[in-house]
Amino acid sequence: MDFRFDILVEYIPFFVKGTLLTIGLSLVGILIGTVLGLLIGLGKMMRNKPIAFLCSCYITFFRGTPLYVQLLLIHFGVVPLLTGNTNGILASIIALSLIAGAYISEIFRAGIQSIDKGQMEAARSLGMNHVQSMKDVILPQAFKRMIPPLGNEFIVLIKESSLASLVAAPELMYYGRALGSQYFRVWEPYLTAALIYLVLTTSLSYLLNRLERRLATE
Repeated sequence: MDFRFDILVEYIPFFVKGTLLTIGLSLVGILIGTVLGLLIGLGKMMRNKPIAFLCSCYITFFRGTPLYVQLLLIHFGVVPLLTGNTNGILASIIALSLIAGAYISEIFRAGIQSIDKGQMEAARSLGMNHVQSMKDVILPQAFKRMIPPLGNEFIVLIKESSLASLVAAPELMYYGRALGSQYFRVWEPYLTAALIYLVLTTSLSYLLNRLERRLATE
């Protein structure tokens, strides 16, 4: 196999640029998805049946359909409806945020429900209302238990961001495909992209494990 390092050197600035956008898309997606997931997760647990039903429908749709399909619908349908033009980066952020919100909502729901009900009763007996009890008592305890699954979701989101190249968002895989198309090569662009994704995910796994161990000792 004739592995050409010269074309990789040529594309280093593009791979760096693409990696930065991959990280940016993943960070924005996980941040918006976390907020959305908390709201959807709490909504699903509400006694208000219409709200709980809508939240359940949201989770079912985004967990039950491929991100590939969601991304295309948002890129060619939702974004032009909102802005008048297609925008790969905006479509990718929306798609990643929505699917992350669906999965994170279940993480929040499971984490909250894992806390003993007596904790809520004790907080209410101290004069706290439901919102205060949830914010100051339940969520801080649940958050420690949610770190591993939240970390896994972030890792998954980094890998799923590679689909953004399909809508011309100039992230890591976009430049990998560009290199492959320009030189009709397979090993150089895709092995390089795979190694960069591996470095990103293993680094994040290491940091999350450190954070989990630190919180476990507090």
